[in-house]
Amino acid sequence: MAVIKKILIIEDDISLSNGISLALKDSEITFVQVKSLCSAKQNVESVHFDLIILDINLPDGNGLDFLKELRKSSAVPVIILTANDMETDVVTGLEFGADDYITKPFSLMILRARVNARLRNVHSTASDMIKFDGFLFSFNKMEFLKYDIPIELSKTEQKLLRILIENRGNTVTRAQLIDLIWTDGAEYVDENALSVTIKRLRDKLEDTPSSPQYIKTVYGIGYTWVVK
Repeated sequence: MAVIKKILIIEDDISLSNGISLALKDSEITFVQVKSLCSAKQNVESVHFDLIILDINLPDGNGLDFLKELRKSSAVPVIILTANDMETDVVTGLEFGADDYITKPFSLMILRARVNARLRNVHSTASDMIKFDGFLFSFNKMEFLKYDIPIELSKTEQKLLRILIENRGNTVTRAQLIDLIWTDGAEYVDENALSVTIKRLRDKLEDTPSSPQYIKTVYGIGYTWVVK
């Protein structure tokens, strides 16, 4: 059975958005088209997408800010599609986590080729799935298992786990974790919130939470996911 792939198009120009979906039309692809970052955020929180096509200049904000936030919790491929064609714009987009950058006007044939390349890469490497020591973590699908038993994680716990896993073997400071996890613009976050989240994650993942094998405290600095 063919795997149906989902693409999110974030573009406020309806004609262009429709043109993109028409050019990419395929029996194995479904599209969600939104005109604003607000709608985009609502969708990525509830739907697993295989690819996002993102405009930068949107009515309610800058697509780069959306991308920067997205990259803290998701590795879904993102292709930026924008009229901003300065070299510095391209570099900034790629540094913020874009997988590709296409400037307007563009060839729909080239867009299709690049989209297909990204989709092939996603499904050939299963890039968001991490499997080791009886754990299986899929951050895009928000599926977490230990010895094939599902584990329910809150959004905050997912963010913390993602950061620790992506930096496993290295120490992440408390300040870095607080800055990366709590990004709602609050000027002050009680450090106790991090300690509580660490404890909850250990309770769900560790065999003996009071003597953790994986999520280790580096006293006076922060935390690390131990590589075995």
